[in-house]
Amino acid sequence: MLKRMFCLAALTLLALFTWWVLWTMVMGALTPEDELRLTLGPALESGAQTRAFWCLVPSWPTLRSLVRLLLDTPEVFSMFWNGCLLAFPQVAGQLAVAAPAAWAFSKLRFPFRRGLFAVYLVLMVLPFQITMVPNYLVLDRLRLMDTPLAVILPGAFSAFPVFIIKKGFDAVPDSLLEAAALDGAGPLRCFFSVGLPLGLPAVLSAATLGFIEAWNAIEQPMMFLQDKTHWPLSLYLSNATAEDLGLSLAASLLMLAPPLLLFLTGRTALERGIGLSARINDGM
Repeated sequence: MLKRMFCLAALTLLALFTWWVLWTMVMGALTPEDELRLTLGPALESGAQTRAFWCLVPSWPTLRSLVRLLLDTPEVFSMFWNGCLLAFPQVAGQLAVAAPAAWAFSKLRFPFRRGLFAVYLVLMVLPFQITMVPNYLVLDRLRLMDTPLAVILPGAFSAFPVFIIKKGFDAVPDSLLEAAALDGAGPLRCFFSVGLPLGLPAVLSAATLGFIEAWNAIEQPMMFLQDKTHWPLSLYLSNATAEDLGLSLAASLLMLAPPLLLFLTGRTALERGIGLSARINDGM
């Protein structure tokens, strides 16, 4: 009983830390600009003489920052649609490339299959700082720098979705594929009629995680997009200043909306996909 209460208290504390970020974001969007400069401004000002602090609720809640965002800041909406233009094609490209590749690694037998999949795992764990220079050189040679394709193409060929979707395809029974083959189904028919329907939770998990990563990307757009008219909303928030805190916090709510809606919509599939991967790993 005591152990259960301790675990409950620890999980509640961790949940409060998570909700504190959301609470700060929402309350900050409802806080007057002068109060934000007084409380959070010193944290963003170099050489500030006072300490930053935070109040649970604003002294005088206002919708002014939200009104400014919706009516007086067209560049924020331009960046929002730029983010959609960069994120959705990346996810579509990831699924178009990763699903067949994952099916091949999971169900097909060909030379050097294990070694090639090991290369995928190495590519998956490499940080962007290592692949940045090769990507830059290739994109520059292809004359794609400073275009949306400079961000979309490297993201579409990410190795992480292959790993996630392969775990889902590993759970597809081979007996079903043998039965489909006896009925005259070829490799493509098995993939589209058997593999994709049964591996759909893993596919949706990869799509959800891929969209969140692409939507929140900062380094890739900053490196490959010099023209600010192509910048996504994530770069607008990364350049927040003490003079425009209210608008930045209101824009953060706008940026949170698509990932939150996508997560709430695909939460069940995401949980099933992650749980399926865990069960397969335990079985192995």
